[in-house]
Amino acid sequence: MAVELTNQEGISSHNASPDKAPLLPLHERPSSKLSNSSNETTLPTSTRKQAAQLLFGAGGIYASFLYYGSLQEDVFRYTAGDGNKFTHAWFLQVLESLANVVFGVLALIFIGLTGSGEKIGWWGGTPNLPKKPFLSSGLSQVCSKGFTSLALANGLSFPVATLAKSGKMAPVMIGSLILGGASYSLRDYIQVLAIVGGTAILSMGKKKSSEDDDSSPLGIFFILLALIMDGITGGVQKKLLSDLKRVNITPQPYDLMTYTNAFMMVFALIISAVTAEFSQGLHYCKVNPAVFHLIWKFSVCSAIGQSFIFYTLARFDPLVCSTVTTTRKIFSVVLSILLKGHNVSMQGWMGLGLAIGGILSEVSDKVTGGSKKVKSKTNI
Repeated sequence: MAVELTNQEGISSHNASPDKAPLLPLHERPSSKLSNSSNETTLPTSTRKQAAQLLFGAGGIYASFLYYGSLQEDVFRYTAGDGNKFTHAWFLQVLESLANVVFGVLALIFIGLTGSGEKIGWWGGTPNLPKKPFLSSGLSQVCSKGFTSLALANGLSFPVATLAKSGKMAPVMIGSLILGGASYSLRDYIQVLAIVGGTAILSMGKKKSSEDDDSSPLGIFFILLALIMDGITGGVQKKLLSDLKRVNITPQPYDLMTYTNAFMMVFALIISAVTAEFSQGLHYCKVNPAVFHLIWKFSVCSAIGQSFIFYTLARFDPLVCSTVTTTRKIFSVVLSILLKGHNVSMQGWMGLGLAIGGILSEVSDKVTGGSKKVKSKTNI
């Protein structure tokens, strides 16, 4: 059974193409002694090309999402002349999803026009792809993103929210333990406790002069809801791919990007209309064009970042992409603290170090094959 990884930016890292090999450790690479003369001359070129592709993909992910995180924080810290802050989270999700849909559609049109893969005329999307399976995936993902934005809008600081989201394994573990479907090693528990505990210590270690109120009950409530939705999203994405596999359809990455974000946009639009956030958000942006400038750049960065994720997934093992997106969050947190004026006490820095240690341990565990220690107790 193939293992599916849900990367840190919310995109399902399903099976990579068998002809797209991951970067292997040196001890696992083919010995040059066993290669013929032609292979010996082509191996260095192939390795250099692979390294260049990884540098391009990982560099794009880092650049896009580091700026994305900075813009997201700026949006929710923006204060208008009358003292009002931007709090329209669902309106923001409409615009972000729209940008991703536009990029996805353009990519599928380009694939169709260039004749890459199966296509019908100018459209490069997978033929006869059912859309219904994307509905639940779009709903769970937009709720996760929306709740994260609501946490920021209700006083939770960006560093704390980002670290908390890195602990998404916690609700997955709790759910699996309650349902009796999995067992975990001591290291797994320690990693989750380090991330959760370190995040809590950082939250309590903010100095009183900080503008953010990390103890905001609503902020904490919404980030917990976001974590729950992250746990649900993993299962929903697996079911989506399983449902498509049953009808012998394998969607390409930009199918996933386009249709998932299309449903995300629809749900965000409905929620923002019901709560009157859409009209309020439009009015706020009209009165404060500076925040709209931040929002459209934030949305474009999201779309470009997801495109780089798909580029990386198409050429390397999903674990490579998962490692890049996970470590990116560490840099986002550190840069936010250093550049956005967060006043962190020594206790807070200790908490940050503990959380980062847990995250790096989790990455190391996956790279060395430690993730295989989770054993299912049921026959699937």
